[in-house]
Amino acid sequence: MAAVLTALWCAGAWASGDLDERVRAVASRLMCPVCEGRTVADSTSELAAQMRAVIREKLAQGETEDAVLAYFVERYGPSVLATPPAAGSGWVLWLAPAALAAGGAGYVVYRFGRRSPWTWADDGEGEG
Repeated sequence: MAAVLTALWCAGAWASGDLDERVRAVASRLMCPVCEGRTVADSTSELAAQMRAVIREKLAQGETEDAVLAYFVERYGPSVLATPPAAGSGWVLWLAPAALAAGGAGYVVYRFGRRSPWTWADDGEGEG
């Protein structure tokens, strides 16, 4: 009997630890609406604490992490997500750095790739 109770207690403690990790994972994917630049997981505000409680409650009820995130997006808008969605206007945020890097590399090749390095110092002036 004691072995069964110990096993149940350990299972409960493991499930609680797993739930804590899941709550932390979801909270780290949400930005605190009242704290600038801090996730719900890192914020000490009262609103962030309430949001973590809601996350815990919804995960304990069996909702998926994506469903919990969707709940907060519905309430606060897409700006509550720590990572912008890779759809719609979010693609611009994902592709802009790559486009700027490619444009800069293209400019460098265009600007400096047209002339031989041996002609940079000489430039053809002084011959004559």
